Amino acid sequence: MNLTHRIIEHFQHSLAVKQQALQLLPKPIAQAATAMALCLQSGHKILSCGNGGSAGDAQHFSSELLNRFEVERPALPAIALTTDTSTLTSIANDYHYDRVFARQIEALGQAGDMLLAISTSGNSANILQAIRVAHAQGMRVVSLSGKDGGAAAKLLQESDIEVRVPAQSTARIQEVHLLIIHCFCDLIDQQLFSI
Repeated sequence: MNLTHRIIEHFQHSLAVKQQALQLLPKPIAQAATAMALCLQSGHKILSCGNGGSAGDAQHFSSELLNRFEVERPALPAIALTTDTSTLTSIANDYHYDRVFARQIEALGQAGDMLLAISTSGNSANILQAIRVAHAQGMRVVSLSGKDGGAAAKLLQESDIEVRVPAQSTARIQEVHLLIIHCFCDLIDQQLFSI
């Protein structure tokens, strides 16, 4: 096995997916970032959730807003619903794992807030529940997905925004999700602080 060749293939595949995404995603990324900036400007917050690598992306996004992205600016209200192990495990134990995000949204989500729902397949049951409860709470949803958008795409309302990476590979989708999250953070800063 030629390891160098495999590494080159990974880079090439990643670049190819990013090139496809570049053709398709600037408009929905800009729409989502604008909606997020307006949400924050109105005194509301952004909740985020995902599983596995997508949980890491949800945490990455919220930390960039709470702390800072690339420049000094005021802290922005964001909560990753993936970080409190006591809450996650108690909900999974007392109810069902499908409810670990939805239950938190019931408590923390308010009309005018937004949900960033991250799922490479768009089929994670707990993400679907989170979207349903966010809608019930009067929240807009930004869906970060891949593949065919999954069941999440069918749950989205007209005011929601889907950013779907044109790829089948989970690793490639996650790589583009991270780039999109960095775009969100930069565009939010640009709009709120004219940085």
